Amino acid sequence: MIKWIAAILGYTFFRFPGALLGFIVGSLLDATRSKDSGGSFKKIFSQQEQVSPGDFELNLLSLSSIVIKADGVINQTELDYVRQYFVSAYGKERANATFRTFNDVIKNREISAHRICLFLTQRTRYEARLQILHFLFGIANADGHVSEAEASEIQKMAGFMRVNFRDFESIKAMFFKTADHAYKILEIEKTATDTEVKKAYRTMAKKYHPDKVQHMDPVHIKGAEEKFKEVQKAYEKIQKERGIN
Repeated sequence: MIKWIAAILGYTFFRFPGALLGFIVGSLLDATRSKDSGGSFKKIFSQQEQVSPGDFELNLLSLSSIVIKADGVINQTELDYVRQYFVSAYGKERANATFRTFNDVIKNREISAHRICLFLTQRTRYEARLQILHFLFGIANADGHVSEAEASEIQKMAGFMRVNFRDFESIKAMFFKTADHAYKILEIEKTATDTEVKKAYRTMAKKYHPDKVQHMDPVHIKGAEEKFKEVQKAYEKIQKERGIN
């Protein structure tokens, strides 16, 4: 609660820079007041150094703004996608308060994706960063098409967050339906043997099984379920093409 009051006061006197500083300072004070606060957020953070829920939200919104602005057009459908995500994750009141800051971020600020991604990499688990990439692709695809500019920005973020290139290509293939996208989703080549296809399916099904992220928020679990379904569909497509039993 303190972070929102501090953000409002900061915005009143110093506009966005004051709001941002107030939000961060307030988040730290909130964390100090309650060591048990944060719920499922704490479970997605690494052992090295935890990040407060407020910091995580703000950084996720900042990355979202980069994706939305990547093709030079601020698309309302993409904005609505982000808003719905935050409403689902944190409730309408908290999402609306967060979005007041987000509107300033997307309109008036230049954001360093490299700095934010390094911050998140040091404080989040690998599976959480895969969920972030899936979310960012979801934003780009909200208008029915992921542009090359959007995909390029997300690829840079994946690199900054130290996400394996094959994992990035697998998630990307879930949104780019090409001739070999089913193989890319399973992280194999079209020349793979039937035995290798089956092994890749088992590996990917395990990696993206929703049980892996049961400690995260419902929206993250939903994202894992979507990826799991895409892995299943990719395998079924290859099965049908090759006649694999």
